[in-house]
Amino acid sequence: MTEVNEILMSVLSTIRVPRPGDRVHKDECAFSFASPESDGGLYVCMNSFLGFGSKYVERHHVKTGQRAYLHITRTRKTQVSTLHIILLKRLYVLLAGIEGGFDVEQEQYEEEVKVVLFPDRQEQTLIGCVGVVLLQVSLSMAGLLAADSVSHTLQVQQWDGEVRQESKHAAELKQLDNGIKIPPCGWKCEVCDLQENLWMNLTDGKVLCGRRYFDGSGGNNHALLHYQQTGYPLAVKLGTITPDGADVYSYDEDDMVLDSKLPEHLSHFGIDMMTMEKVLSLNQRVGEWEVIQESGTTLRPLWGPGLTGMKNLGNSCYLNSVMQVLFTIPDFQTKYVSNIDKVFNEAPSDPTQDFKTQVAKLGYGLLSGEYSKPPIINVILFVQGDQVGIAPRMFKALVGRGHPEFSTNRQQDAQEFLLHFINMVERNCRSGMNPSEAFRFLVEEKIVCQQSQKAKYTQRVDYIVQLPVPMDQATNMEELQEAERRREEAESSGAPPSAAPRAQIPFAACLAALSEPETLTDFWSSAVQAKTTATKTTRFASFPDHLVIQIKKFTFGLDWVPKKLDVSIDVPDTLDLSSLRAMGQQPGEELLPEVAPLPLVTPDVEVKGILGSHVLDDSTVSQLCEMGFPLEACRKAVYYTGNTGIDAAMNWVMGHMEDPDFSAPLVLPGSSSAPGTTPTESLPEEHLVTIVSMGFSRDQATRALRATNNVLERAVDWIFSHLDDLESMDVSEGGRSEGGSEASREPPPGPRVRDGTGKYELFAFISHMGTSTMCGHYVCHIKKDQQWVIFNDQKVCASEKPPKDLGYLYFYRRVVE
Repeated sequence: MTEVNEILMSVLSTIRVPRPGDRVHKDECAFSFASPESDGGLYVCMNSFLGFGSKYVERHHVKTGQRAYLHITRTRKTQVSTLHIILLKRLYVLLAGIEGGFDVEQEQYEEEVKVVLFPDRQEQTLIGCVGVVLLQVSLSMAGLLAADSVSHTLQVQQWDGEVRQESKHAAELKQLDNGIKIPPCGWKCEVCDLQENLWMNLTDGKVLCGRRYFDGSGGNNHALLHYQQTGYPLAVKLGTITPDGADVYSYDEDDMVLDSKLPEHLSHFGIDMMTMEKVLSLNQRVGEWEVIQESGTTLRPLWGPGLTGMKNLGNSCYLNSVMQVLFTIPDFQTKYVSNIDKVFNEAPSDPTQDFKTQVAKLGYGLLSGEYSKPPIINVILFVQGDQVGIAPRMFKALVGRGHPEFSTNRQQDAQEFLLHFINMVERNCRSGMNPSEAFRFLVEEKIVCQQSQKAKYTQRVDYIVQLPVPMDQATNMEELQEAERRREEAESSGAPPSAAPRAQIPFAACLAALSEPETLTDFWSSAVQAKTTATKTTRFASFPDHLVIQIKKFTFGLDWVPKKLDVSIDVPDTLDLSSLRAMGQQPGEELLPEVAPLPLVTPDVEVKGILGSHVLDDSTVSQLCEMGFPLEACRKAVYYTGNTGIDAAMNWVMGHMEDPDFSAPLVLPGSSSAPGTTPTESLPEEHLVTIVSMGFSRDQATRALRATNNVLERAVDWIFSHLDDLESMDVSEGGRSEGGSEASREPPPGPRVRDGTGKYELFAFISHMGTSTMCGHYVCHIKKDQQWVIFNDQKVCASEKPPKDLGYLYFYRRVVE
């Protein structure tokens, strides 16, 4: 046996042949953005098929003991690909009996492959190999070369996901003549008042919230529950309707579908925009693209640490802009970049699927400067400041996995992605430092009953301030009215319309619109035991370290055409919100009473719908449960409103959803337990295993199931909405506190927030160009060392005229006095 044969035989057990379904990472390092085209090439583990750059392959070898790696290097092609690589690929296809995926882009490169053995990085050839060694190593090499890389597979999947089939219900869809007409704005879920992720059922016109995703985002499942109760199969997502179509979902077929009769189905509920001619309004941002991208001037390109561009992976500019801004914030730098060696050392066996690793990899790529160096001589690749940039493929695939929007290549709303990413950070930072705390703040809502003048205070957590745009406060109103008059004249005469001026809105007017009291016309007052009028005032109960402001530019016209308000807002460089701090209960102010239960019937025996010796209205409990609320919360609502009906119970639910014990079992006065809390109650083992597999402890899974009557989907929703409570819980296997009964335990602490002065300075903003958040383009401007810098995907330049008045998301940091 030759020496080469003997060497390879010693590691043969660690060399595998890729099988269909194996994830092959041969385009990108798991820990960096090194690729076969980078200096040093890429080392692909011949056992796990993970890729590593020259800087990180040694780490993998030491940690796993793996010795055999396929070293792939590519250089720009100057001649025909070497014959032995072509033969290896064909050998694998013939012997393995599967189709090989040949990347078209590789045809642009001269590719060289070698087997390298660690720790000495010995390069091995197959010359002199015979028998099983030759076959096994050849098949492994050929299989790796022929297999589709993970990034290529994801691109194909995302593209295929855009193909939708005609729904089997579209042609003969039944629509009720119930007189419902849907307005072009002001929507909210008819059950829980949620104002995002709303779907209109195409049979009865009900507007309800969508599914709750496993990351806790989305809706409260009320549109799905409505289908389960009625069987009405099709719903359209509000906010996606354009003259070209809309997002239509079939609950029966469990997929996004096409509805060829969508114009007719929408017209039934007063939405006739689908029959309208598609017109691009000149009112739509004259020169917006040029101004925001600063296209009118030659911008000076920048390179170095913190000045790294990001490749657009196909409508991924929303992700690029958000992540550029986040990694200028010290909390994210400290969590993911400052201790990057520790993060990588603690990474699991497959770091490509680890959230913390991939966020750290992206952060280091943006901040290190390793991928942002000025070209020596490369006139072709670097034009007007364009960098090669980094391509966040692994990161995008990981944060979008399982999400119906962010897993696609469609354009998305930058604000929605920011909230989605913060949600993922929250889930993955249940212990240790949590950088999303930099944005977290408490909102105090004060409701005053106008009949009794008694008040109610509630608090909720938020991360973004949504700032309304009062168009009636424009400072150039006369100019706008004159432009509208000219537009109407041109329209009647058939002349082409002239460009309209942009509305000038004072920032102070937006702030005033945010803080002014809101009138509630259908408020259930516990003081007068009836519906009455109330006013709601919103204030800051705490001020975050970093404040995010979203300008609510996107709306719908009376004709149902989605539009973006063409406004210029004089957003200030410094901001003082101290006057908006919540003051809490005032001296002499009376609070609305928590409704004491009315005297309840005491039966001789306990029957369904009875807790202890108190009878609850079973029909009201059932109605609330059907709306998707936890059983114990429904019982509490009926109990604490004294069986006074669904309206009072629903009002109680909406006022107590943020309570830490919202879904905890109802414990009656004088009792120490409640149904569903006994240690002997049987819990479905498969439900426990499912929740534990998501990263939670068995005790936490037990508590979630007990709080939701052993319903798995509700338990998952419950556990994601009680993360702060679960961090501090100390529950025994039986679900009881080791310190005493559930009733005697101290309530868990609320969400942790930072607080300080309400004075801020602007350090970044994200701008949007286009008619809708679902199309167009995003760029961001960030202030670095007193210089504004524009990040336009791969293009990173010194900003000459930052368009601060046209932004969509604004980022402020607290001024330390």
